[in-house]
Amino acid sequence: MKKTLSQYDEIVKRCKNLFLKKNTDYGTAWTILRPSSVTDQCLIKAARIRSIQEREINVVGDSVEDEFVGIINYSIIALIQLNEAINNREDIPTDELSMMYDRQINQTKELMVAKNSDYGEVWREMRVSSITDMILQKIRRIRQIENQSGKTLVSEGIDANYSDMINYAIFALILLSEQI
Repeated sequence: MKKTLSQYDEIVKRCKNLFLKKNTDYGTAWTILRPSSVTDQCLIKAARIRSIQEREINVVGDSVEDEFVGIINYSIIALIQLNEAINNREDIPTDELSMMYDRQINQTKELMVAKNSDYGEVWREMRVSSITDMILQKIRRIRQIENQSGKTLVSEGIDANYSDMINYAIFALILLSEQI
């Protein structure tokens, strides 16, 4: 588990660094996105990963790893929109945004630690293609919940699914880094 935590932190550092650099370039333009649009951005990235995995063709050139990073950062955006009082603010200072990112990723990491305690590190035996499928399944679940105006009978909410997507994407990045 110690190795996983170190790898996890390194990937989060990379993702957050990119997130904050894009904030410098674009500001918080993403605050205009409706929750369904953020979900669809994750869908686009996961569908592209699956297409590359199945066809073994990458015409655009952006790597599969970059797409997993995109899923992580769009999921963080979703969690910020769900859990932070941003109300379409365009002027979130970088230090405040950085703290929001940290709050969401820390809760997600706590979830990963708890689940790894129960499941062990079985994800290390999974194929990256299966992790991609799990992310796509989570996206379908989120879309279904969104289509039901957030109402569920017995299921976890949207935020839990986004946290799972982040953890799966980080697991995929760890596995991909170990294949090199």
